[in-house]
Amino acid sequence: MPPQMPAHRTRAEQFDDLVLDAVEDLERTWARQMAGTEFAVEDVPPSDPAPWEDGGVPLGRCFPADSGQPARVVVYRRPVELRAQDEEDLADLVHDVVVEQVAHLLARTPEEIDPGFEGR
Repeated sequence: MPPQMPAHRTRAEQFDDLVLDAVEDLERTWARQMAGTEFAVEDVPPSDPAPWEDGGVPLGRCFPADSGQPARVVVYRRPVELRAQDEEDLADLVHDVVVEQVAHLLARTPEEIDPGFEGR
């Protein structure tokens, strides 16, 4: 659709929707544990990797609640888009990244968070 049409959605907006869909799926089971957690999308990760990140570009990060700040999960749009082969693969990859980050945040395995988790 042309950009001036109301139904037009940018790639970034479509990506945001995929993240929201993944979060909504997890909230059905983990709403209490995820209460107050913020979810965000950033285009790229910062250039300073976290100490536990060993090589490669991160697709997402989680930040535990600290000093009055809520827990936060961030998904990095460009690295995720570059890894996806098509639209369906992109939706699956976004879901996997959100599941992995929520698992880290809750100190659980991704398979506990989503029994259908296949990982990549």
